[in-house]
Amino acid sequence: MSSTLVLGCMWGDEAKAKIVDYLGKDTDVVVRFQGGNNAGHTIVTGGKKYVFHAIPSGILYPKTKCFIGSGVVIDPFDLLEEIKLLESNGLKLDKRLFIDQRAGIVLPLHKILDERNEKRLAEAKIGTTKRGIGPAYSDLTARVGIRFLDLAYPDYLKSRVTELYRYHGIEISKAELENEIVPLLKAMEKLKHYINDVEVLLAIAEGNEERILFEGAQGALLDLTYGSYPYVTSSRVMTDAVGIGTGFSARNLDNVLGVYKAYCTRVGEGPFPTEIDDEIATRIRTTGNEFGSTTGRPRRIGWFDTVAAKYSARINTVDNFALTCLDVLSGLQQIKLCTAYKYHGHEIDLFIFHPMEMQNVKPIYEDFPGWEEDISACRSIGKLPKAAQLYLEAIEDYIKSNLMIVSVGKDRKQTFTIKP
Repeated sequence: MSSTLVLGCMWGDEAKAKIVDYLGKDTDVVVRFQGGNNAGHTIVTGGKKYVFHAIPSGILYPKTKCFIGSGVVIDPFDLLEEIKLLESNGLKLDKRLFIDQRAGIVLPLHKILDERNEKRLAEAKIGTTKRGIGPAYSDLTARVGIRFLDLAYPDYLKSRVTELYRYHGIEISKAELENEIVPLLKAMEKLKHYINDVEVLLAIAEGNEERILFEGAQGALLDLTYGSYPYVTSSRVMTDAVGIGTGFSARNLDNVLGVYKAYCTRVGEGPFPTEIDDEIATRIRTTGNEFGSTTGRPRRIGWFDTVAAKYSARINTVDNFALTCLDVLSGLQQIKLCTAYKYHGHEIDLFIFHPMEMQNVKPIYEDFPGWEEDISACRSIGKLPKAAQLYLEAIEDYIKSNLMIVSVGKDRKQTFTIKP
């Protein structure tokens, strides 16, 4: 049996879904273990674009089973819309999509709280997608959240929702409570045949020696503890989060595949040492279509940061890594690679994550020659221009991990493996 984790290792948007899709053809089960529907996974295959929010991107393979683990928080109404859209494209989800009964539920209240919190924070805002993900996780931590298990017991659900509103200092009338409960129960009626125990299903899959692929959302530098706090997501985006979010211990993983982009991007607020805001940034953003899959927000652009990349590789025990969007850099005369930081006059190669300390960090760059060639048709490392090969070798050397997969375009076919 083989179990692999595909983990974004920067600030998210590393094109993880494309790597999951690339590996998915040889996979029996694809599993989401954290995050919510604020995660926008985009896949282009056969000239058609698919955007996933909660459902694992492995669903495009007709024989692949897809699990949503207990560590994910789900908006049942948005999930139903996502299911409807996929089915309208000819995909069959019955007996292929399974949702863990312990998964938390994002309620309309959470979206209201999310937007209210961002307004209150004003200049100190986090830059959330306002999808209610953070408040839903907070409520689960406070033990007042709602889980899919609760929807099977209407009277219990009513008491739990009432307590939840009271916890947030909001009174809810009987009529308002009914307006909250009735749509939830109707949604559950449509979703109930997807509800299962993912921990048990994974144990069975492991016993049957099935190939399991875990799909992370966001990126490791947005991890609640080890990211650039407080500008982070509300869940754990780490190798060890696999066990927390599915019941399948990370000790059982055979391979941790980190995913990096050939340059850096970030959405929302927070420190970003190698950020650039010039004509090159505009060109990269336009060429790479660097706009949020969920929100449409333009992503911030920066040069590849090997200090941050090495940090995320270390804390996640990355075995191999994939590098995406290499084609986006084609046509640049010069490419910069951040190899260290200058911090209070000293050169360091340790990642700094506190926002106040980040103000004193300046990236130290090594310059690499660019290449003019269109590399989108390349299917091996030897077919790439020498300058591109040199750039990849430098990244591999600095982050101290093995480059395994390279992506040179948006389509599924524009990907190749270097080391099996």
